[in-house]
Amino acid sequence: MNLFVAKLNFDTQEDELRSAFEQFGEVSSCSVITDKFTGRSKGFAFVEMPNDDEAQSAINALNETDLDGRTIVVKKAEPRESRPPRDNRGGGGGYGGGGGRDKY
Repeated sequence: MNLFVAKLNFDTQEDELRSAFEQFGEVSSCSVITDKFTGRSKGFAFVEMPNDDEAQSAINALNETDLDGRTIVVKKAEPRESRPPRDNRGGGGGYGGGGGRDKY
């Protein structure tokens, strides 16, 4: 089962995260997601556990608990294709958002 871990401390390393999850079973992969330009953690990660029962135990035990001074969120990761599309029109911060105007 692929698990999504959010609200991580930006200083949490993959080996620390792996150790927390290995208390509940085998971890086949662990990836803290980083910004491609700065290399800094984005504050979330993915942990893959091959045994679904062990993964569910990890979710039950670790969700809403403290890790490195932050209360983390742990849940089953959703496949990309099942997420609703993002609305990139108009407003908001960042570049290239435009104004969302229909006519000039």
